[in-house]
Amino acid sequence: MMMHAYDEMYLNDAMRNLGEAFDYASNILNISMDDFLDMFIISGLAEQFASGVPKFVSGLSGTELVWEVLYRTSENNDFSEPQTEYNYSAEYWCGWILAFYQWHTGKNFKEIKKYLPMTEIYKLYPTLHEASEEKFIDIANSIFQRKKLPTNLQTIRKAVNLTQEQLSEKSGVTKRMIQQYEQRVRDINKSTASNLFALAQALGCKAEDLME
Repeated sequence: MMMHAYDEMYLNDAMRNLGEAFDYASNILNISMDDFLDMFIISGLAEQFASGVPKFVSGLSGTELVWEVLYRTSENNDFSEPQTEYNYSAEYWCGWILAFYQWHTGKNFKEIKKYLPMTEIYKLYPTLHEASEEKFIDIANSIFQRKKLPTNLQTIRKAVNLTQEQLSEKSGVTKRMIQQYEQRVRDINKSTASNLFALAQALGCKAEDLME
């Protein structure tokens, strides 16, 4: 039996409040969703929310949650008027489904953001906002599993016993760029042809072998 992050009695409030928070931060305060999630994590509130502390999952409105985050992370405390009515916006859905996913999986928000940033959740809105929460869980988990697997570049590099630094020296591609490809910070499928072919030549493989 799966152990959820906190008691289900708080879940609806948590989903609604985080949805309202993302809607307010994004559409009223013009803070990008990924920036707000970073602030939420840095403020320490994300950890308490993830643990189901009643004050934060149900005791504050979405607006008040944003205010508390900004109070802890920003010197600018001149906030807009509180929002009392929320449209079911894409941003609202993103916060709403994020709260459900965190509760269902028990993952912390920092780990979720690493593998599933808000920009990617937003891209799922058109196809999933009318689907069941379980459908989102399935797709989000598949994204996690895919991203946790080593890249083809890393697999081939290790197979030929080259460090990132050695591959950089052989290929002329910077070590930092190789790290970003392997961490999927940069998409190797969108790399320049010169970088891709230089890496392939240094590794003794075909360029397409390195693509994801």
